[in-house]
Amino acid sequence: MYEGPVQDLIDELGRLPGIGPKSAQRIAFHLLAAEPADVTRLQEVLQKVKEGVVFCDVCGNVSEETTCRICRDARRDPTLVCVVEEPKDVLAVERTREFKGRYHVLGGALDPLSGIGPDQLRVRELLARIGKDEIAEVIIATDPNTEGEATATYLVRMLRDFPGLTVTRLASGLPMGGDLEFADELTLGRALSGRRAL
Repeated sequence: MYEGPVQDLIDELGRLPGIGPKSAQRIAFHLLAAEPADVTRLQEVLQKVKEGVVFCDVCGNVSEETTCRICRDARRDPTLVCVVEEPKDVLAVERTREFKGRYHVLGGALDPLSGIGPDQLRVRELLARIGKDEIAEVIIATDPNTEGEATATYLVRMLRDFPGLTVTRLASGLPMGGDLEFADELTLGRALSGRRAL
């Protein structure tokens, strides 16, 4: 334990996701040794993020304006919506350069043990979008874990009553460059059930 502000900084850094006690300590001592101008720049950027970043009124992605650049882009297909859990998932899909539609960010996944139900997510907003926009397909791209699967199952139940709407789920299976012998049973099972004709 360190004295006063140093320990406070370590404690606050340790609350960040993916930062353990050792990493928090290393970052704190890096900041202590950094030039004042570097620390000031970091402070200013953190302040700008809190004051200047909002969530898109349409999709829920992070944006500097009330509507994000993807929702404003007229070249994107408005009939195709990819539903993701978090804004960072939008970036992951965008990096593929395969998806040309728009997004809907739920703001998390169903997790009843943590008190996260459908009312804490942007499910109502998704249903409203489908009801008023001419959306033909919803791609559910939630994480392939327990919470993501529960969220996907819930969304499928909510969306199946919309006439003419196609609801799909991202395929899951073996990673490129992986070996069959090292794949776990669930991943290999998903790859078999999601196989496609060549």
